[in-house]
Amino acid sequence: MSDAPAGAGPDRQSIWSRPERGTRGPTPAHSRDAIVGAAIALADAEGLAAVSMRAVAGALGTGAGSLYRYLSSRDDLLDLMTDRAVGELRPYPQARGDWLDTMVLLGRRQLALFGTHPWLLDVIHRPSGAGPESLAWFDNCLRILEPVRSPVAAKFEAIAMMTGVVSLFARREAAVGVLSFDGIDLTAYPHLVAAFGRPPGPAPRGDLVERTLRGLLRGLLPPESTGTG
Repeated sequence: MSDAPAGAGPDRQSIWSRPERGTRGPTPAHSRDAIVGAAIALADAEGLAAVSMRAVAGALGTGAGSLYRYLSSRDDLLDLMTDRAVGELRPYPQARGDWLDTMVLLGRRQLALFGTHPWLLDVIHRPSGAGPESLAWFDNCLRILEPVRSPVAAKFEAIAMMTGVVSLFARREAAVGVLSFDGIDLTAYPHLVAAFGRPPGPAPRGDLVERTLRGLLRGLLPPESTGTG
């Protein structure tokens, strides 16, 4: 689900291209999968800053040094955590009817995922190699967009922009407090004064998330580029 291109990071070999564990030393007591699960539980409970090799090792009842039999750095751990979380977007909805409806549904699932794992907002834009679940996500989106007769580059742009916009909505929902103008002297701000002096008018139709995603995707993948299949 990250919008960073594969291999965009430094000369760091992708964690998915390495063996499950190193060949030296005694047989480890924990699997890479268990380490990632413990790290995600820690991030969900205390935030991403709490996730260190030492803290994850402590949650597993072992020493930090033992984790390096599976991972070479915290960056490896963050890559694995991100990919595992993206896997929770499965099962993917079937592309029945309008592709736009299905993409909006995917956007809503992304928003729910950010709510479940708020720390994802801090890692999805990291430059890193794409893991298997992230690749499956992009593959699924392209499957849904097959009826759209737009260049592949435009489709990737639309997918990335959808993720970016959803992340903004997630940050808004996670923010503490709401901007308020109550008790503020707005005399020096004539456009604000004028805006608040006008009748509010009817409420917008539909919720903001859906209206935004539909407008974004229609703009990037216009109807004239859409087939009927």
